[in-house]
Amino acid sequence: MSTEQRADSHSDQDYPYATHLDIKYPALEVVDVQKIADAVTDRWYNQTLCKVNDSVVRVGVMQGEYHWHKHVVEGAFLIDLEGRTVELSPRQGFVVPKGAVHRTRAPKKAIILMVEGAAIVPTGD
Repeated sequence: MSTEQRADSHSDQDYPYATHLDIKYPALEVVDVQKIADAVTDRWYNQTLCKVNDSVVRVGVMQGEYHWHKHVVEGAFLIDLEGRTVELSPRQGFVVPKGAVHRTRAPKKAIILMVEGAAIVPTGD
C-alpha cells in the first residue's frame, strides 16, 4: 500500500477516515500544524508530520465519534475508557497504554498531536 493511500482495511462507508502515512516534514524543517489543520475538509483526518528516532508525530483533525479501538492542540477532546471519560483541553495530553480499549470523541473540531511507534498504522483496530 502506498503511504498516500488510506491506511484502514475497512470500507470508506464503515470508517470514513483520511489517513496519510507519508512524512510531511523532514528533519530540520519547521512543522506547520496550523497550515495542515486549516486545509482539512474531512471529519476525521490523520497526517504523519515527522519522524523522531523510531517514533512518528501525527496530527489529527477530527469532529464526531471515532470507533472503539486500542491504541490537543485546539478544541476539546474526549477519551472514553472502560468506566470513565477523560476530557482534554487545549495543550493537555494523556497517555493511553498499549492494549487499553478506548474511543475518542470531538464534539467540535479538535486538533490533536499523537506520538506513536513508526510501525503503527492509525486505523484503530
